[in-house]
Amino acid sequence: MPGELLDVTGDAREEAVLRATEVLRRGELVVLPTDTFYGVAADAFNAQGTGRLFAAREQPRRVPLSVLVRSPKQLAGLTTIVPEAAERLVAAYWPGPLTIVLHAEPNLRWELGRTEGTVAVRMPLDDLALAVVRAVGPVASTAASRRGGPAPTTAEAARDQLGEAVELYLDDGARPGRSASTVVDLTRRQPHVLRDGPLDSAEVLKVARGELDPFAATMPDDRDA
Repeated sequence: MPGELLDVTGDAREEAVLRATEVLRRGELVVLPTDTFYGVAADAFNAQGTGRLFAAREQPRRVPLSVLVRSPKQLAGLTTIVPEAAERLVAAYWPGPLTIVLHAEPNLRWELGRTEGTVAVRMPLDDLALAVVRAVGPVASTAASRRGGPAPTTAEAARDQLGEAVELYLDDGARPGRSASTVVDLTRRQPHVLRDGPLDSAEVLKVARGELDPFAATMPDDRDA
């Protein structure tokens, strides 16, 4: 049987966060809405959960999982150093569709795949996702689809792909699905865009290098206005 689909568009948000927290702490998977697509999540510090996530997506471990956080302050505990470029990018684009890659704190007990000592971190602009992360702690996450499949914009579309591999699907309505987050690597000498996304890549690099004030940066909704 496919996993449970829980409608959270009304007054069920508090219950949804509690249910998701219980499921994630058991090492099971939850599908969550984000500001781009629906993502499938596991407790980042539960090896059973992240193992299930790799299996559910049929994703090889050479492709590591990203981590969702609730606040920029959490970066200090996940990385060896928070460079000034990261501080500028976070001030400009978090919460929002930006993932930053940093050197991971080597003593953390998590199983995110073959990370080569790095971690990709994002703070999504979604109240429900942030509430779950606030309750559980950092969660490992990626698109709620089979590897190579279309990233889903609804919980039903995610369930069509992942089925019973996921314990709980939180349905908060359709998501914009404009594109996956912009990914910037800050582990090199110079910031480097690994994946283009909703943000203007040239502008992102200017912010990272200190050539543009973070508060002058634009979010996708600003450009659409």
